[in-house]
Amino acid sequence: MALDQSFVGRSYPPTDPYEVGREKIREFAEAVGDFHPAYTDPEAARALGHPDVIAPPTFVFSIAFKAAGQVTGDPQLGLDYNQVVHGDQKFAYTRPVRAGDRLSVTTTIEAIKTMAGNDILDVRAEVHDEADGHVVTALIKLVARGPEED
Repeated sequence: MALDQSFVGRSYPPTDPYEVGREKIREFAEAVGDFHPAYTDPEAARALGHPDVIAPPTFVFSIAFKAAGQVTGDPQLGLDYNQVVHGDQKFAYTRPVRAGDRLSVTTTIEAIKTMAGNDILDVRAEVHDEADGHVVTALIKLVARGPEED
């Protein structure tokens, strides 16, 4: 069943702040195999003009995707999350994510399309710091697979 187009433009409330820790950044950098010193060494980060270590560009996906759970878990939307796969992601940064940031995410449904029996859901996640400064916009594309035909 196709998702309701009236949900396009619907925004969800900001998440509680997520505190970005040095250890989380280090663990993420190691997990993705990115060993840039600015991700683990505060002095290396300061030498590049940052106040503390910064996170790899894709680090914010975990925060944004968790916030997108408000969308995927909305019972009125009617999305069968068991049929969802991650289709794509893009990031538009104002500044890097830094250790010590307390980030909140507001999600909005940007588009709903049906193609080849699959629902495609585009979600925009706006990530802000405690001072309400924009940090990054994450664009997440989710594909809800349609029922298999016999």
